Amino acid sequence: MAGPLWKPSPDRIERSNIARFMDYLRKHNDRSVADFDSLHAFSLRSSEDFWIAVWRFCGVKGEIGEPPYFADADKMPGASFFPKARLNFAENLIAKDGDETAIIFRGEDKVRRTLSWRELGAEVSQFQQFFSARGVTSGDRVAAMMPNMPEAVTAMLGAASLGAIWSSCSPDFGVKSVLDRFGQIEPKILVACDGYYYNGKTVRIADKLSEIVQALPSLQAVIIVPYLGEASDVAAAVEKAAPLGEALGEYAPKPPQFERLPFSHPLYILYSSGTTGVPKCIVHSAGGTLLQHLKEHQLHCDLKSGDKLFYFTTCGWMMWNWLVSGLASEATLLLYDGSPFAPSGDALFDYAQDERMTIFGTSAKFIDAVKKAGLRPRETHDLSSVRLITSTGSPLAPESFDFVYEHIKSDVQLVSISGGTDIVSCFVLGNPLQPVWKGEIQGPGLGMAVDIFDESGEPLKSGKGELVCKTPFPSMPIGFWNDPDGQKYHDAYFNRFDNIWHHGDFAEWTEHGGIIIHGRSDATLNPGGVRIGTAEIYRQVEQLDEVQEAIVIGQNWDNDVRVVLFVTLQGSHVLDDDLRDKIKQRIREGASPRHVPAKILDVPDIPRTKSGKITELAVRDAVHGREINNREALANPGALDYFRNRSELAS
Repeated sequence: MAGPLWKPSPDRIERSNIARFMDYLRKHNDRSVADFDSLHAFSLRSSEDFWIAVWRFCGVKGEIGEPPYFADADKMPGASFFPKARLNFAENLIAKDGDETAIIFRGEDKVRRTLSWRELGAEVSQFQQFFSARGVTSGDRVAAMMPNMPEAVTAMLGAASLGAIWSSCSPDFGVKSVLDRFGQIEPKILVACDGYYYNGKTVRIADKLSEIVQALPSLQAVIIVPYLGEASDVAAAVEKAAPLGEALGEYAPKPPQFERLPFSHPLYILYSSGTTGVPKCIVHSAGGTLLQHLKEHQLHCDLKSGDKLFYFTTCGWMMWNWLVSGLASEATLLLYDGSPFAPSGDALFDYAQDERMTIFGTSAKFIDAVKKAGLRPRETHDLSSVRLITSTGSPLAPESFDFVYEHIKSDVQLVSISGGTDIVSCFVLGNPLQPVWKGEIQGPGLGMAVDIFDESGEPLKSGKGELVCKTPFPSMPIGFWNDPDGQKYHDAYFNRFDNIWHHGDFAEWTEHGGIIIHGRSDATLNPGGVRIGTAEIYRQVEQLDEVQEAIVIGQNWDNDVRVVLFVTLQGSHVLDDDLRDKIKQRIREGASPRHVPAKILDVPDIPRTKSGKITELAVRDAVHGREINNREALANPGALDYFRNRSELAS
């Protein structure tokens, strides 16, 4: 077998945060932890000691409280971390003061702005004063419909400083999508932009925003943030609205005040994709989010003070919340808004080179798109500052690992990560102490009792099964909004296996102790009763030069399920019998005969969620003639029409 694609040098291991953390445990906890495996074992065996050590090592600002630090440890849901602690999330993120850069923002090729730590604190203070003057107090909701720009961060911190709950989406959401989310939580304040840029186009949202505001009677005020330079005009057209400068201008910057609240105090409301109904409102705690992100950033990503942290995300995806927490480790945030291919596919690599990016966060789809575009960043850009590339959103194919090391950077830790909105963090990700193997996620997160179960709930040492977590962790949701008895929350994660978090990913362990995700469990295919992960088919098909993208479903047929593959094609290629045969041959040889589709059809577009994930369940429903419960949850709902009433699927 070929060796690993990357191994950390002894010097890199010695200088890593996780090595210092192990030294800390040896000195302060009298624990002998020599490597990642023994550290992970300790984090599960002595969970309370581990999370106390994370709190202290990472320098959480707040009072840790008195023991017990972990109550009802055998209950999921129901466990409680640090029940007597007091902290404020925003206080922990405004980690520094002074003229060093806290945030760098780039909006396509239109805008570049920076914010120092002093300016960050000043703007947070102004938002805080504005919110207080409008009656915002602990537990109130502040919502945002914003691009990934500095004001989204400062408004969130202003809300969190008061104990208010923040919830955001991106400005490309349709009216119904926004109201399906914010209509449930009844925000008191809305922060919105005057428009945005995407793929070289200017997009104005005044009419949409006016309709949204009229449908949210709970709103006391609306702030319009200038991006296009039209904030005053938009504010004049929207009820209860004022442009940012006017709204904050009457408040002199001063040091922000922070209300320290319980560890489990609500911080964020995030949303399920909503493709099978109205989105579920998932409530996350301030303490759980902070502690989990500090652990992931500092121990798993080796994030240090002064590093430049980037993730390509929108304010409607949990990776935005993950990115923003980088401030708590004194990192500089690199924010980007717009298309990653505007004005060209070099846009993000230009950003990495120009700003000396340290951590480059992106998606598997972006890496595949760079490959399909024939780009070779290793030859065209100086990426010497980049030491970690992270990928999420969908499984990263083994061939994409090869592409990164051959054509982006050879000496880099490439980490596929997986978790989600449900936990606002990761179950499985990387670590700086171990090698990177082709096609594998390096392993489970510290403090996360990740395992893979078979259908009957027994652990699997090999083979594919259900990704689970067997013990509680701090970033479990507090619950769902408007779910007073907790039944919806229980049914979402704990209905399948009693007292075990069932995440809904189809996965398997590797011989190196890593993990491979094969797709979502509810999208797995079952021809002849054999479960097949969709990612296994995508891996083969999307390596073909003729194929731009693919989506695969199981169609009910003749008392069984048959595999149906839809493809979008590159350039002028057409789906003829020769190409169909080529696709089938590739799948047969690269996966197995069971994976070969019974039907292969072409479509001009594939439906995806607002966060860019293709949605197999919506396509499956369209093929079967079922009603799509929430088309507004999709970024391109019109694409579903390409899958309905296909004559080719009637025989």
